[in-house]
Amino acid sequence: MEKQRIRIEQHGGLGLIWFAGWLFTIGFLQLTFWKGLWALIVWPYYIGVHFTP
Repeated sequence: MEKQRIRIEQHGGLGLIWFAGWLFTIGFLQLTFWKGLWALIVWPYYIGVHFTP
């Protein structure tokens, strides 16, 4: 039986840049903690709806 080689690549840098950008945006807009948390949870839905044909 042949052994399979599994290669794992991690691309975590972009996620950190995204998170830093959202923290900056929340601070720039002077949102409260709960409004900022709500924005982080809800915004992917609105972006998905916007780009869906």
